[in-house]
Amino acid sequence: MNWLDILVQGVLLGGLYALFAAGLSLVFGIMRLVNLAHGDLIIFAAFAILLAVSTLGLNPFLAALLAAPLMFALGWALQRFVLNRVLGKDILPPLLVTFGLSVALQNGLLEAFSADTRRIPAGPLESASLDLGIVTVGWMPLLTFLSAVLVILALNRIFYATALGRAFRATSDDPVTASLMGIDPKGIFAIATGLAMVVVTVAALYLGMRANFDPSIGPARLIYAFEAVIIGGLGSLWGTLAGGIIIGVAQSLGAAINPEWQILAGHIAFLVVLLIRPRGLFPRAVD
Repeated sequence: MNWLDILVQGVLLGGLYALFAAGLSLVFGIMRLVNLAHGDLIIFAAFAILLAVSTLGLNPFLAALLAAPLMFALGWALQRFVLNRVLGKDILPPLLVTFGLSVALQNGLLEAFSADTRRIPAGPLESASLDLGIVTVGWMPLLTFLSAVLVILALNRIFYATALGRAFRATSDDPVTASLMGIDPKGIFAIATGLAMVVVTVAALYLGMRANFDPSIGPARLIYAFEAVIIGGLGSLWGTLAGGIIIGVAQSLGAAINPEWQILAGHIAFLVVLLIRPRGLFPRAVD
């Protein structure tokens, strides 16, 4: 058993989970919103990319570029006209609304695309690999991980080095004071959700090219996203990447021991981290 290969494959798998979780982490960090439809929105974006590939004959990456602004607009409108109305001290209304959205998305996709599993064709990239001597890695997992790192870098750059990022942080810390300084919290929340939907599009691209998907698998993707966010620490983007890697490595190790243990091993790693660090590995300061 090549333990180094298992470790590398687990780290690369963690990149996919980090992409699932990055948008969720961004939204929670700014507005403390738990979006139960996040996984279904990933699947919605995957079907949108597949539709562009199959009808327009586009390369999957070009299709994702086409889908990204549409997903941004969807996220902006969803937050501006629906979710902003239910945000407040009571966390139950946003949970109910996003749960309803999750059910609606699943049933809508089922009606539109049936229950058949689909996959975004990626051509030779699906099986291409890079021989590093002691280990061989697939180009697809490697691109996924590099994309996750680039997404985290871009989000951190936006968050800490731009005027929009200052508005994000001010609104997150105290929306009332931010509004007195001329910031529109509802508009900032809408932009944040739109940005999260762009990240969702990236996650959907790699999910669709790496594995089969169908309208019902969104909740499972949501679980991985939640676990990565909580392991890393709520609101920490780099922690989200670390959380994804921990789940990926745990699943890779579990699969190496017994293929039936792959999913279970990731959940056990999640529980172990919570026992040791209940607030996650890199939590933001408590409000």
